[in-house]
Amino acid sequence: MNYKKTTLKNGLRIITAPMKDTQTATVMVMVGVGSRYENDEERGLSHFIEHMMFKGTKKRANTQIIANELDAIGGEFNAFTGKTSTAYYAKSDAKHLDKTLDVISDMFLNSKFDTKEINKERGTIIQELNMYEDMPMRSVDDVFEGLLYGNQKLGRQIIGTKETIGSVKRNDFINYIKRFYISGDTVVCIAGKIDENKLIRKIEKLFAQMNQGAKPEFEKVIETQNAPQIKIKNKKTDQTHLILGVRAYPF
Repeated sequence: MNYKKTTLKNGLRIITAPMKDTQTATVMVMVGVGSRYENDEERGLSHFIEHMMFKGTKKRANTQIIANELDAIGGEFNAFTGKTSTAYYAKSDAKHLDKTLDVISDMFLNSKFDTKEINKERGTIIQELNMYEDMPMRSVDDVFEGLLYGNQKLGRQIIGTKETIGSVKRNDFINYIKRFYISGDTVVCIAGKIDENKLIRKIEKLFAQMNQGAKPEFEKVIETQNAPQIKIKNKKTDQTHLILGVRAYPF
């Protein structure tokens, strides 16, 4: 696949990947922040912000309007949060690319973080946390990483804790966005049936006023293991899940 990397004056990176044999186009905006960057009081905030990006902007007042616009064009859209990055994406027929780019960029740049919506979403995220606890196939990964890194930030669950999910306030969201959602640590990637040059000009215009600044550093991992380790989590279930791993080269 041929692709082109363009870096704007404000540091934003654009990856364009034209594909001749498709009628679709996918837009993804990814920022280089995840749970590894959170302090103790912010645990789960990266993931909480991901949820809130779908709850309304100045231009699109609520979740229903955002969903309706993308559903109306047969679009597929979602987001995900990791330990070092968070991403938002939408895919549709290429003729609707202007619409998907407008919606995703609007969410990313102009979300309202309404206090009422934050309070409503707390329950949804706590339900999600409980659901993961009932999925041993998934939670075994958290147990394994907790063994590898202990109470260091890489050893924590991305979703956070019930205490932090229940206590973060709107100002915490706004301050976190200002610190980490900066142009120099954001990548806009578009792949599919696209007009590369036209698209780059459009993205440059949409993201021209994005926050700039220096990204805070994360704490380096301290590894002190010198003997085999084991961690067992007991749960009443018909299944047993095992991870066997070794330490390898760092990122």
